[in-house]
Amino acid sequence: MADGETGSALPEGARIGVLGGSFDPVHIGHLALAEEARDQLGLARVYFVPAGEPPHKLDRRLTPVEDRVQMARLAIAGNRAFEVSRADADRPGPHYTVDLIRILKAQLTPAAELYFLMGYDSLVDLPKWYRPAELLASCRLVALTRPNIDLDWADLEARLPGIRARVTLLDMPELEIASHDLRGRVAAGRSIRYFVPEPVREYICARGLYRGDR
Repeated sequence: MADGETGSALPEGARIGVLGGSFDPVHIGHLALAEEARDQLGLARVYFVPAGEPPHKLDRRLTPVEDRVQMARLAIAGNRAFEVSRADADRPGPHYTVDLIRILKAQLTPAAELYFLMGYDSLVDLPKWYRPAELLASCRLVALTRPNIDLDWADLEARLPGIRARVTLLDMPELEIASHDLRGRVAAGRSIRYFVPEPVREYICARGLYRGDR
């Protein structure tokens, strides 16, 4: 199911983080979120899951999934708590989070508790997701708090009963880094050093990625 740096076997009932995304490219904000969640929530493992065909990005041509998987592998190398999963990359789209969680639950240690890591803005939009009530029932959601985003818990609870009990809010220093900005920097010939792990930057340069994204 997963590849990359494989750590020790997971105990039954382990807490497991799931960080999905296009990772186009993966950057230090992704890594910081995963590590902070691992540390604060006591996660035994965090899986980085590059999306094959995100349903909300069908209007943009993604970098080939093999490049995105390889960048994720390079980014997490050396951290035994992190792994890359191809659960999304190897299945036909469109891909929805609720389906990903169902697949991971079937593949991982029995009784594992999954924690899906997401942005605060995604939490606001959760009622618009595909089968959100089923998603809530199948995993816990972990949202990175954002001071500039208003969250109406009463409205969310009315639309998705029980959501507050299924969401953990994660406090961490905010890193204003976005993959689309990094693609733009590369296309403009600007540096992305220190925005992404150095092996990822070298891979982007060697493969000539994002140079046509002006």
